[in-house]
Amino acid sequence: MSEKRKANRAPLDIYLNKYMGGVPYMTRAADISQEGVSLSRLIEPQHDARRVGLQFQLPGSEEIIYAEGEVVREWKELGRKEQSGVRFTLLTERHRKMIDAYVDRHTEGN
Repeated sequence: MSEKRKANRAPLDIYLNKYMGGVPYMTRAADISQEGVSLSRLIEPQHDARRVGLQFQLPGSEEIIYAEGEVVREWKELGRKEQSGVRFTLLTERHRKMIDAYVDRHTEGN
């Protein structure tokens, strides 16, 4: 698959809450862009949920970001946990600007 991403992605190694059916499950982020985030499944059950809620803090910030998203891609790499790509569907302007600034700081020169 030779799909080009539209947005720069910045590394993001944090744990966050992923809400499915109103229940939070811990997951781990791999990277983030202005459009979404890549996640690794840790302790969540098998599910078909496409719409999820996210709650996380960017490194160096004490503010909690709340977002809603849609699972747009799932995959499993050899020897690694299942992963998914979540596209943001609902995000406050303030939180979007925080994510934009984080991505810009971590992708300059790339």
